[in-house]
Amino acid sequence: MNTSVVNTGRMVWAALRMLLVLTVVTGIIYPLVVTGIGQGLFNDKANGSMVKVDGKEVGSKLIGQSWNIRGTDKPDPKWFQGRPSNSGYDPLTTGSSQLSASNPELVKLVKAAKKQVAAFNGVPESEVPKDAVTGSASAIDPDISTDYADIQVKRVAENNGLTAAQVKKLVEDHTTGRSLGFMGEPRVNVLELNIALKALAAKS
Repeated sequence: MNTSVVNTGRMVWAALRMLLVLTVVTGIIYPLVVTGIGQGLFNDKANGSMVKVDGKEVGSKLIGQSWNIRGTDKPDPKWFQGRPSNSGYDPLTTGSSQLSASNPELVKLVKAAKKQVAAFNGVPESEVPKDAVTGSASAIDPDISTDYADIQVKRVAENNGLTAAQVKKLVEDHTTGRSLGFMGEPRVNVLELNIALKALAAKS
């Protein structure tokens, strides 16, 4: 038999064996090991950081959602509201409006939103924080600033039969500080805050 043919056959067989080994290692063993570690050590995060109430999943603490009056696009005064979303809080179509800060259309939208937020919460426009009228880059930010939570306290309290002090304490209890003590700003997860609010209102 021709030596070159034999050598070629050996090289092809070696390549096929390497392909098989790498397929098993990287396509089966590695994913199973990583999945096992994730499920064993980081079960909550590996499964989307889902939040459950009475055994039922109500959302992920990593993804914002709307808190509108059922069947409408109007915000429900009973709940704390999150940041505005360009995608309607759809995690499959995340992204900002792509309008630059100097774009007249964005300026117009922000001014209109500021007026609406101020009226909805019964506060002067000067007290409306930036995150109340601008969406995040992902459009599904689950958190709001403590400033935005604070201007909502009175409205939420009145619409749930609670005192402002009770709701303010709820916000304080659900405020997360800066990451590592110095990165970012204190923030409040809207989903977790509203779940706690519902439980508190049910007791009153």
